[in-house]
Amino acid sequence: MVLRDLFKDTIRTLWAHKLRTALTMFGIAWGIVSITLMVAAGEGLRVGQARVAESFGKDIMIVFGGRTSMQAGGTRAGRVMRWEADDYKHIQASCPDVALVVPEIGQGSVPVRSQINSGSFLVTGSLPHFAEIRSIKIAAGRYCNWDDERDARRVCVIGSEVHKQLFEEGEAVGQTLLVGGYPYTVVGVMKRKEQDSSYDGQDVSKVFLPFATIMRDFPNTPPASATSVDRLIVTPKSFEQNDEAKRQVRRALAQLHGFDPRDEEAAPIWDTVENARQFRTMTDGMKYFLGGVGLTTLFLGGIGVMNVMMVAVRERTREIGVRKAVGATSREILWQFFCETLIVVFI
Repeated sequence: MVLRDLFKDTIRTLWAHKLRTALTMFGIAWGIVSITLMVAAGEGLRVGQARVAESFGKDIMIVFGGRTSMQAGGTRAGRVMRWEADDYKHIQASCPDVALVVPEIGQGSVPVRSQINSGSFLVTGSLPHFAEIRSIKIAAGRYCNWDDERDARRVCVIGSEVHKQLFEEGEAVGQTLLVGGYPYTVVGVMKRKEQDSSYDGQDVSKVFLPFATIMRDFPNTPPASATSVDRLIVTPKSFEQNDEAKRQVRRALAQLHGFDPRDEEAAPIWDTVENARQFRTMTDGMKYFLGGVGLTTLFLGGIGVMNVMMVAVRERTREIGVRKAVGATSREILWQFFCETLIVVFI
Protein backbone atom coordinates (compact mmCIF):
# COMPACT_ATOMS: atom_id res chain seq x y z
CA MET A 1 0.00 0.00 0.00
CA VAL A 2 1.54 3.27 -1.12
CA LEU A 3 1.49 6.30 1.15
CA ARG A 4 -1.14 8.11 -0.93
CA ASP A 5 -3.55 5.18 -0.79
CA LEU A 6 -2.92 4.81 2.94
CA PHE A 7 -3.70 8.49 3.51
CA LYS A 8 -6.90 8.33 1.46
CA ASP A 9 -8.06 5.17 3.21
CA THR A 10 -7.36 6.75 6.61
CA ILE A 11 -9.35 9.89 5.79
CA ARG A 12 -12.22 7.77 4.47
CA THR A 13 -12.30 5.70 7.67
CA LEU A 14 -12.22 8.78 9.94
CA TRP A 15 -15.01 10.40 7.97
CA ALA A 16 -17.12 7.28 8.25
CA HIS A 17 -16.84 7.42 12.05
CA LYS A 18 -17.29 11.16 12.59
CA LEU A 19 -18.63 10.96 16.16
CA ARG A 20 -15.81 8.73 17.35
CA THR A 21 -13.24 10.98 15.65
CA ALA A 22 -14.78 14.11 17.20
CA LEU A 23 -14.74 12.60 20.69
CA THR A 24 -11.13 11.59 20.29
CA MET A 25 -10.11 15.07 19.12
CA PHE A 26 -12.06 16.67 21.98
CA GLY A 27 -10.24 14.54 24.56
CA ILE A 28 -6.83 15.57 23.21
CA ALA A 29 -7.76 19.24 22.85
CA TRP A 30 -9.25 19.42 26.34
CA GLY A 31 -6.08 18.08 27.93
CA ILE A 32 -3.80 20.44 26.02
CA VAL A 33 -5.96 23.52 26.64
CA SER A 34 -6.30 22.69 30.35
CA ILE A 35 -2.58 22.40 31.06
CA THR A 36 -1.81 25.50 28.98
CA LEU A 37 -4.40 27.67 30.72
CA MET A 38 -3.51 26.50 34.21
CA VAL A 39 0.23 27.01 33.84
CA ALA A 40 -0.32 30.36 32.08
CA ALA A 41 -2.64 31.54 34.88
CA GLY A 42 -0.04 30.86 37.55
CA GLU A 43 2.78 32.44 35.56
CA GLY A 44 0.63 35.45 34.64
CA LEU A 45 -0.20 36.08 38.29
CA ARG A 46 3.48 35.95 39.23
CA VAL A 47 4.64 38.27 36.44
CA GLY A 48 1.79 40.73 36.99
CA GLN A 49 2.46 40.99 40.72
CA ALA A 50 6.19 41.40 40.09
CA ARG A 51 5.54 44.34 37.75
CA VAL A 52 3.23 46.03 40.24
CA ALA A 53 5.76 45.48 43.04
CA GLU A 54 8.54 47.02 40.96
CA SER A 55 6.43 50.14 40.47
CA PHE A 56 6.70 50.69 44.23
CA GLY A 57 10.43 50.00 44.31
CA LYS A 58 12.66 47.17 43.21
CA ASP A 59 14.31 45.25 46.08
CA ILE A 60 14.07 47.93 48.75
CA MET A 61 13.90 48.00 52.53
CA ILE A 62 12.15 50.82 54.39
CA VAL A 63 13.65 51.37 57.84
CA PHE A 64 11.34 53.13 60.29
CA GLY A 65 12.09 54.49 63.72
CA GLY A 66 10.43 52.34 66.39
CA ARG A 67 10.52 51.90 70.13
CA THR A 68 13.13 49.85 71.98
CA SER A 69 11.96 46.61 73.58
CA MET A 70 15.32 45.67 75.17
CA GLN A 71 17.65 47.45 77.59
CA ALA A 72 21.01 48.50 76.19
CA GLY A 73 23.97 50.36 77.68
CA GLY A 74 22.15 51.13 80.92
CA THR A 75 19.18 52.73 79.15
CA ARG A 76 15.64 51.53 79.71
CA ALA A 77 13.42 49.87 77.16
CA GLY A 78 10.65 51.91 75.58
CA ARG A 79 12.77 54.70 74.11
CA VAL A 80 11.47 56.20 70.85
CA MET A 81 13.95 55.96 67.99
CA ARG A 82 14.19 58.76 65.43
CA TRP A 83 16.75 58.73 62.66
CA GLU A 84 18.88 61.77 61.91
CA ALA A 85 19.55 63.37 58.55
CA ASP A 86 23.19 62.19 58.43
CA ASP A 87 22.57 58.59 59.54
CA TYR A 88 22.56 57.41 55.92
CA LYS A 89 26.21 58.40 55.53
CA HIS A 90 27.31 56.09 58.36
CA ILE A 91 25.21 53.22 56.96
CA GLN A 92 26.62 53.67 53.47
CA ALA A 93 30.19 53.68 54.80
CA SER A 94 29.87 50.77 57.27
CA CYS A 95 27.57 48.32 55.45
CA PRO A 96 29.41 46.55 52.59
CA ASP A 97 26.28 44.70 51.39
CA VAL A 98 24.24 47.89 50.97
CA ALA A 99 24.15 49.42 47.49
CA LEU A 100 22.24 52.64 48.20
CA VAL A 101 20.65 54.29 51.21
CA VAL A 102 18.70 57.56 51.25
CA PRO A 103 16.82 59.45 53.97
CA GLU A 104 13.25 60.60 53.41
CA ILE A 105 11.03 63.11 55.15
CA GLY A 106 7.46 64.07 54.35
CA GLN A 107 4.82 66.56 55.47
CA GLY A 108 1.15 65.87 54.82
CA SER A 109 -1.64 68.23 53.78
CA VAL A 110 0.66 71.04 52.65
CA PRO A 111 -1.27 73.73 50.69
CA VAL A 112 -0.05 73.98 47.10
CA ARG A 113 -1.32 76.66 44.72
CA SER A 114 -0.84 77.31 41.00
CA GLN A 115 -2.26 80.11 38.88
CA ILE A 116 -5.13 77.81 37.90
CA ASN A 117 -6.05 75.78 40.97
CA SER A 118 -4.96 74.74 44.46
CA GLY A 119 -5.03 71.74 46.75
CA SER A 120 -3.39 70.06 49.73
CA PHE A 121 -0.81 67.37 49.02
CA LEU A 122 1.87 65.30 50.67
CA VAL A 123 5.26 66.99 50.23
CA THR A 124 8.23 64.64 50.45
CA GLY A 125 11.96 65.10 50.02
CA SER A 126 14.98 62.89 49.54
CA LEU A 127 18.25 62.64 47.64
CA PRO A 128 18.39 62.28 43.82
CA HIS A 129 18.87 58.48 44.11
CA PHE A 130 15.30 58.34 45.43
CA ALA A 131 13.88 58.40 41.89
CA GLU A 132 15.86 55.29 40.96
CA ILE A 133 15.15 53.42 44.19
CA ARG A 134 11.41 54.15 44.23
CA SER A 135 10.82 53.78 40.47
CA ILE A 136 9.82 57.41 39.90
CA LYS A 137 9.61 57.77 36.11
CA ILE A 138 9.55 61.26 34.60
CA ALA A 139 7.05 62.12 31.86
CA ALA A 140 8.27 65.71 31.30
CA GLY A 141 11.31 67.63 32.50
CA ARG A 142 13.65 66.00 35.02
CA TYR A 143 13.95 64.86 38.63
CA CYS A 144 15.75 66.91 41.28
CA ASN A 145 19.53 66.58 40.76
CA TRP A 146 22.65 67.05 42.85
CA ASP A 147 22.96 70.73 41.88
CA ASP A 148 19.49 71.31 43.31
CA GLU A 149 20.54 69.43 46.43
CA ARG A 150 23.83 71.31 46.85
CA ASP A 151 22.21 74.74 46.49
CA ALA A 152 18.97 73.77 48.31
CA ARG A 153 17.01 75.16 45.36
CA ARG A 154 13.27 75.64 45.56
CA VAL A 155 12.41 73.29 42.72
CA CYS A 156 9.92 70.43 42.70
CA VAL A 157 8.65 67.44 40.77
CA ILE A 158 4.91 66.85 40.85
CA GLY A 159 2.97 63.61 40.59
CA SER A 160 0.61 62.98 37.70
CA GLU A 161 -2.50 63.54 39.85
CA VAL A 162 -1.07 66.80 41.23
CA HIS A 163 -0.37 67.89 37.66
CA LYS A 164 -3.93 67.05 36.63
CA GLN A 165 -5.46 69.04 39.49
CA LEU A 166 -3.19 72.09 39.46
CA PHE A 167 -2.64 72.51 35.72
CA GLU A 168 -5.58 70.63 34.20
CA GLU A 169 -2.98 68.53 32.34
CA GLY A 170 -1.53 71.62 30.68
CA GLU A 171 2.17 72.57 30.55
CA ALA A 172 3.66 72.50 34.06
CA VAL A 173 7.44 72.45 33.63
CA GLY A 174 8.84 75.92 34.30
CA GLN A 175 5.70 77.11 36.09
CA THR A 176 5.77 78.46 39.65
CA LEU A 177 3.89 76.88 42.55
CA LEU A 178 3.35 78.20 46.04
CA VAL A 179 4.19 75.24 48.29
CA GLY A 180 3.33 76.05 51.89
CA GLY A 181 3.71 79.73 50.99
CA TYR A 182 7.17 79.32 49.38
CA PRO A 183 7.62 79.80 45.62
CA TYR A 184 8.84 76.64 43.86
CA THR A 185 9.66 76.08 40.20
CA VAL A 186 8.32 72.88 38.64
CA VAL A 187 11.21 71.07 36.94
CA GLY A 188 9.50 67.75 36.26
CA VAL A 189 6.22 65.87 36.04
CA MET A 190 6.05 62.25 37.14
CA LYS A 191 4.80 59.59 34.75
CA ARG A 192 1.58 57.93 35.85
CA LYS A 193 2.01 54.49 37.43
CA GLU A 194 -0.04 51.79 39.12
CA GLN A 195 0.88 51.32 42.79
CA ASP A 196 -0.75 48.79 45.11
CA SER A 197 1.29 49.46 48.25
CA SER A 198 2.68 52.46 50.06
CA TYR A 199 3.90 53.62 53.46
CA ASP A 200 2.66 57.21 53.24
CA GLY A 201 0.47 57.64 50.15
CA GLN A 202 0.36 57.23 46.40
CA ASP A 203 3.37 58.68 44.57
CA VAL A 204 1.15 60.21 41.86
CA SER A 205 -0.37 62.50 44.52
CA LYS A 206 2.91 63.84 45.94
CA VAL A 207 5.17 66.85 45.47
CA PHE A 208 8.87 65.88 45.51
CA LEU A 209 11.51 68.35 46.78
CA PRO A 210 15.30 68.21 47.17
CA PHE A 211 16.29 66.83 50.57
CA ALA A 212 18.22 69.92 51.66
CA THR A 213 15.30 72.14 50.67
CA ILE A 214 12.62 70.25 52.57
CA MET A 215 14.85 70.07 55.66
CA ARG A 216 15.06 73.87 55.56
CA ASP A 217 11.46 74.73 54.61
CA PHE A 218 9.46 71.84 56.10
CA PRO A 219 11.46 70.20 58.93
CA ASN A 220 9.94 67.89 61.49
CA THR A 221 8.33 69.58 64.48
CA PRO A 222 8.63 68.73 68.21
CA PRO A 223 8.83 66.30 69.87
CA ALA A 224 11.01 65.24 66.90
CA SER A 225 14.16 67.27 66.29
CA ALA A 226 14.44 69.58 63.29
CA THR A 227 17.26 67.39 61.92
CA SER A 228 15.34 64.12 62.12
CA VAL A 229 13.92 62.19 59.17
CA ASP A 230 10.91 59.90 58.88
CA ARG A 231 12.59 56.84 57.39
CA LEU A 232 15.58 55.43 55.57
CA ILE A 233 15.27 53.55 52.28
CA VAL A 234 17.91 50.90 51.60
CA THR A 235 18.71 48.68 48.63
CA PRO A 236 21.01 45.64 48.92
CA LYS A 237 23.71 44.99 46.35
CA SER A 238 21.96 41.80 45.27
CA PHE A 239 18.91 39.71 46.05
CA GLU A 240 21.12 37.15 47.80
CA GLN A 241 22.77 39.79 50.03
CA ASN A 242 19.47 41.13 51.32
CA ASP A 243 19.41 39.34 54.70
CA GLU A 244 22.99 40.32 55.54
CA ALA A 245 22.35 43.91 54.42
CA LYS A 246 19.38 44.07 56.79
CA ARG A 247 21.52 42.90 59.73
CA GLN A 248 24.26 45.39 58.85
CA VAL A 249 21.81 48.31 58.69
CA ARG A 250 20.28 47.49 62.05
CA ARG A 251 23.76 47.08 63.58
CA ALA A 252 24.91 50.46 62.18
CA LEU A 253 21.84 52.24 63.54
CA ALA A 254 22.32 50.54 66.91
CA GLN A 255 25.84 51.97 67.09
CA LEU A 256 24.54 55.47 66.36
CA HIS A 257 21.50 55.45 68.65
CA GLY A 258 22.54 53.11 71.46
CA PHE A 259 20.08 50.22 71.21
CA ASP A 260 20.63 46.47 71.04
CA PRO A 261 21.20 45.40 67.39
CA ARG A 262 19.01 42.32 68.07
CA ASP A 263 16.09 44.59 68.96
CA GLU A 264 13.93 44.45 65.81
CA GLU A 265 11.24 46.65 67.35
CA ALA A 266 13.70 49.52 67.72
CA ALA A 267 14.25 49.58 63.96
CA PRO A 268 11.29 47.88 62.21
CA ILE A 269 12.04 47.15 58.57
CA TRP A 270 9.52 46.71 55.78
CA ASP A 271 11.43 44.26 53.62
CA THR A 272 9.95 44.14 50.12
CA VAL A 273 12.65 41.67 49.11
CA GLU A 274 11.40 39.19 51.70
CA ASN A 275 7.83 39.86 50.60
CA ALA A 276 8.83 39.15 47.00
CA ARG A 277 10.57 35.94 48.08
CA GLN A 278 7.46 34.74 49.92
CA PHE A 279 5.22 35.63 46.99
CA ARG A 280 7.54 33.81 44.60
CA THR A 281 7.37 30.70 46.79
CA MET A 282 3.59 30.90 46.79
CA THR A 283 3.29 31.39 43.02
CA ASP A 284 5.80 28.60 42.35
CA GLY A 285 3.64 26.30 44.45
CA MET A 286 0.56 27.41 42.52
CA LYS A 287 2.34 26.87 39.22
CA TYR A 288 3.39 23.34 40.14
CA PHE A 289 -0.07 22.52 41.49
CA LEU A 290 -1.89 23.87 38.44
CA GLY A 291 0.64 22.18 36.17
CA GLY A 292 0.00 18.89 37.97
CA VAL A 293 -3.76 19.32 37.59
CA GLY A 294 -3.26 20.06 33.90
CA LEU A 295 -1.05 16.99 33.43
CA THR A 296 -3.65 14.85 35.19
CA THR A 297 -6.32 16.25 32.89
CA LEU A 298 -4.13 15.54 29.87
CA PHE A 299 -3.50 12.00 31.15
CA LEU A 300 -7.23 11.39 31.59
CA GLY A 301 -7.80 12.73 28.09
CA GLY A 302 -5.17 10.29 26.82
CA ILE A 303 -6.96 7.41 28.56
CA GLY A 304 -10.16 8.49 26.85
CA VAL A 305 -8.43 8.52 23.47
CA MET A 306 -6.99 5.07 24.16
CA ASN A 307 -10.40 3.68 25.01
CA VAL A 308 -11.92 5.18 21.86
CA MET A 309 -9.18 3.65 19.71
CA MET A 310 -9.61 0.24 21.41
CA VAL A 311 -13.33 0.36 20.62
CA ALA A 312 -12.44 1.28 17.05
CA VAL A 313 -10.21 -1.79 16.75
CA ARG A 314 -12.94 -4.06 18.14
CA GLU A 315 -15.54 -2.62 15.76
CA ARG A 316 -13.24 -3.17 12.79
CA THR A 317 -12.19 -6.74 13.56
CA ARG A 318 -14.03 -7.98 10.47
CA GLU A 319 -12.35 -5.28 8.33
CA ILE A 320 -8.95 -6.30 9.69
CA GLY A 321 -9.69 -9.95 8.82
CA VAL A 322 -10.67 -9.03 5.26
CA ARG A 323 -7.47 -6.99 4.82
CA LYS A 324 -5.33 -9.88 6.04
CA ALA A 325 -7.23 -12.22 3.72
CA VAL A 326 -6.39 -10.10 0.68
CA GLY A 327 -2.70 -9.98 1.58
CA ALA A 328 -2.24 -7.03 3.99
CA THR A 329 0.49 -7.58 6.56
CA SER A 330 0.14 -6.89 10.28
CA ARG A 331 2.62 -4.01 9.88
CA GLU A 332 0.47 -2.35 7.20
CA ILE A 333 -2.70 -2.68 9.32
CA LEU A 334 -0.91 -1.29 12.38
CA TRP A 335 0.52 1.55 10.28
CA GLN A 336 -3.00 2.54 9.17
CA PHE A 337 -4.24 2.83 12.76
CA PHE A 338 -1.11 4.79 13.65
CA CYS A 339 -1.75 7.21 10.78
CA GLU A 340 -5.35 7.68 11.92
CA THR A 341 -4.10 8.61 15.39
CA LEU A 342 -1.52 11.06 13.99
CA ILE A 343 -4.09 12.79 11.80
CA VAL A 344 -6.53 13.15 14.71
CA VAL A 345 -3.81 14.56 16.97
CA PHE A 346 -2.49 17.08 14.43
CA ILE A 347 -5.94 18.24 13.40
